[in-house]
Amino acid sequence: MNNDMVPETQENGQIEEIQSLETMDNDEVIEVVDLDDEFKDEQHDETNKIKQFTSSANPYLESFFPVLFIDKNMKILFSNKACHNLFTGFFDLSGKYFIDVFGKSFGIEEIRNIHHTITEGKNGHFWKGEVKIKSRDMVSVQIKVYIFPAGLDIKQPTEFIVMFDNVTEENKKMTRSTFMSLLEASKLKDNDTGFHILRVNFYSKRLAEELFTSKNPKYNRIDADFIDNIGFLASMHDVGKIGTPDDILNKEGPLSDWEWTVMREHTKNGAFILSTYPNPMAKEIALSHHERWDGSGYPYQLSEEMIPLAARIVTVADVYDALRMERSYKPAMDHKTTYNKMIEGSETHFDPFLINVFSNIHKDFSRIFEDNLDR
Repeated sequence: MNNDMVPETQENGQIEEIQSLETMDNDEVIEVVDLDDEFKDEQHDETNKIKQFTSSANPYLESFFPVLFIDKNMKILFSNKACHNLFTGFFDLSGKYFIDVFGKSFGIEEIRNIHHTITEGKNGHFWKGEVKIKSRDMVSVQIKVYIFPAGLDIKQPTEFIVMFDNVTEENKKMTRSTFMSLLEASKLKDNDTGFHILRVNFYSKRLAEELFTSKNPKYNRIDADFIDNIGFLASMHDVGKIGTPDDILNKEGPLSDWEWTVMREHTKNGAFILSTYPNPMAKEIALSHHERWDGSGYPYQLSEEMIPLAARIVTVADVYDALRMERSYKPAMDHKTTYNKMIEGSETHFDPFLINVFSNIHKDFSRIFEDNLDR
């Protein structure tokens, strides 16, 4: 380009920039150069670290345990395949800072402790704790977390290892096995079969799944955890019958008024038994699955949305299956007859929105019943 064509303002700007550099003393020029070199050195170091972490020599690359490497600023430098598998659906780890990714899950106090561990050497740069990772679309995971220096013989470490131990299934199995024992004991007293209990789980879970996909704001409390929990806890709805006298529980023919009073106590008994279960859904189902939408149910004559949602779902599941089953005091109904009975119960016995959902998936209920027949 011809110099004559350069705009005067641009030319003046270039002259001023050159003049300002000329007026700098040597120390100022060296400082500018040093800062630029320092930035380049940091980039070079980070590139080398990433190469080191992703090389086949890294013992954590294919580790069974999920592992992160972070620097002293808590930037994530590397995460192995097991770590990505664990957090897929929850977080994107690439190029993020530990606080940005896990801050909400840990809470401010725990994050502060982790930061002090790394920056100030608290507890010798070692930290351990436990965190629950939640997402609407994914079942929560319970994780033990260990943080320690990548080089154990370094006084001022600059890289740290974050190791995760997923204890979700271990904790869930321990909790549920205790209450399964109670369920098995209650089944010995009640003439309802284990297949009834299994089917009620399946119906309830299917209804919850359909509510989840409906995107109705009234039911936005339903997430992956809700679906997972109701798929197990629905079976506990009648656990309180363990305290009901056998002669009432298994009586052939209709119950007297006094016997009905005793029978209805199984809801309160069940709520008491399940009051120690970590999720309040268990107690809600046991206590309220015989309440009715119009307020004519028991034990407290709750109505409409005063009845917990999980209990309203289990009510639909339990009544459908009870109608399909043969009992000592009634014959079994076919699916079509049962379906019509359920529709008739909308706004009296059942939540009308749940019955609308049921009407859309009623064939799934029929399939669940046929696939899990009493033997």
